[in-house]
Amino acid sequence: MKHEELTSRVIGVFFDVYNELGFGFIESVYREAMLIALRAAGLNAEKEVPINVYFRGQLVGRFFADIVVEGSLLLELKSARAVEPVHEAQLLNELRATEAEVGLLLNFGPKPEFKRMVFDNERKRSRGLAADANGGDVATD
Repeated sequence: MKHEELTSRVIGVFFDVYNELGFGFIESVYREAMLIALRAAGLNAEKEVPINVYFRGQLVGRFFADIVVEGSLLLELKSARAVEPVHEAQLLNELRATEAEVGLLLNFGPKPEFKRMVFDNERKRSRGLAADANGGDVATD
């Protein structure tokens, strides 16, 4: 599996944070706690990393990844009753719009949940997508 060691470490940090804080806080609290715990684990982690989205070569939107670990793993954090398809779609779109190939959806709900998602760059290119230097999708011919 791509980034298996890194994802395993991050999942371990997720459970540590969940066990310490429990359920009920808003996502921003978990984001800050995850940053502290990830960095304490010796990992490089950045929050609210901008992602540009392009359509036919033009910028059509910008959104932010909750956390990017080691420049290659996207973390989408939720504090919901359960993981929903819309949460999965959000992470998949973040993967589509960047060079990152692996993401983790981490839900700090009543029961801790995680989902690992992969979108290979080769698959992005075969669908006519490639991330530009700013991390956005551009059409390729």
